[in-house]
Amino acid sequence: MKNLQFLLLFFSAIFFGQDIRSIQLFNPQTNDETAVIRFNDQLILKFDDLSNSNTLYRYTLKHFDRNWQDDGLFFTEFANGSLNALIDQYQYSFNTLQAYTNYTLTFPNNKIQPKISGNFEIVVYLDSPSKPLFTKRFCVVEEGSNLGLNITRTSDAKNPNINQRVEVQAIGSNSLLIQNANSTTLNVVQNNNWNMGVFNQKPSATLGNKLIFQQMNLAFPGNNEFYYFDNKNMNQPFDMVAQAETSEGVNYTYLYPVWAYPLNYQYQPDVNGAFYFRRNDLGIERIADKEADYSWVYFSLESEKSEEEIHVLGGFNDFIPSKENQMIYDDKTKRFIAKIYLKQGFYNYILATKNTDETLNFGAINGSFWQTENLYQAFLYYRPFGRNYDGLIGYGEYRTSRN
Repeated sequence: MKNLQFLLLFFSAIFFGQDIRSIQLFNPQTNDETAVIRFNDQLILKFDDLSNSNTLYRYTLKHFDRNWQDDGLFFTEFANGSLNALIDQYQYSFNTLQAYTNYTLTFPNNKIQPKISGNFEIVVYLDSPSKPLFTKRFCVVEEGSNLGLNITRTSDAKNPNINQRVEVQAIGSNSLLIQNANSTTLNVVQNNNWNMGVFNQKPSATLGNKLIFQQMNLAFPGNNEFYYFDNKNMNQPFDMVAQAETSEGVNYTYLYPVWAYPLNYQYQPDVNGAFYFRRNDLGIERIADKEADYSWVYFSLESEKSEEEIHVLGGFNDFIPSKENQMIYDDKTKRFIAKIYLKQGFYNYILATKNTDETLNFGAINGSFWQTENLYQAFLYYRPFGRNYDGLIGYGEYRTSRN
């Protein structure tokens, strides 16, 4: 397979002969990548090993504070069960050009169960959790409050691209929340993208059994609707696919180019950066876990040459820039080009530029508009006196509607 490179997906990943791709962590009740559960709920982890082996991987859990920093808790302080467990449910790919082994884990289970709320990572590894193949974030929320969100348009002459403001009300299930209001902090995230977040907000007011967060800095750029493509049918061009071909046993998907710097907002339905694996052959829906094939997907941006570092990002790579998703300018076609080896299906993606301070700008290429539909997620953390960890006492979300 020509020029096949390792694709770094989702947080830290170190490959020891394995080529781990197509990592999903989702809530089966909502069928999306919002990995937030309550006690007694479960998440599903899936991934592919392109070495096509039957390796038995191990996993463990780690607990973090509200800022996703290691809080130093011992395993026995935040979980019940074994320190690590096997991922032993797997199946081989079927009727695909790319051979792989698909792994599935449903957790928490009888092997490992979180016993406190808060921020967690699942760590998947071969020999030692200190050398993870990959990690994925998830949250466990306790029954302590109900969060309501409201989104309004905001205008700031100094920051014209900051145009969606979030207000949050937390209704406590008992008086303890109000009595310990100073022990709470709020994080708000846009589209499951932790690069787009406002963190560590204290209540701006209390009203009865409510905590109110109405800070002016709880504001975000609207950015733009996500681009998308669908290559569930590899045999012919489909939604936003200009050309599809198979050469020397390898699939290639060429997307229509997109254009930079739109002047006006245009409504386009999206799934807020999510992705779904699918394979459909002449109207027959296949089992994507083991029958979806892989393809080199070519992304292109019509633009004059610039020195900006541009990346193709979305939920499929946790919005993390890397060399594998960086766009390179092609002088002949006058386009920025990126090619990424992806499992076939439906994908949302966005083009982001990296600033000199390593932060990302999601509106520099795509534009930023107050009308854009976005998913906002609020996380209310609680650390009263005497507790040695940040518990997650409430979670709420709001999907902005079309204007």
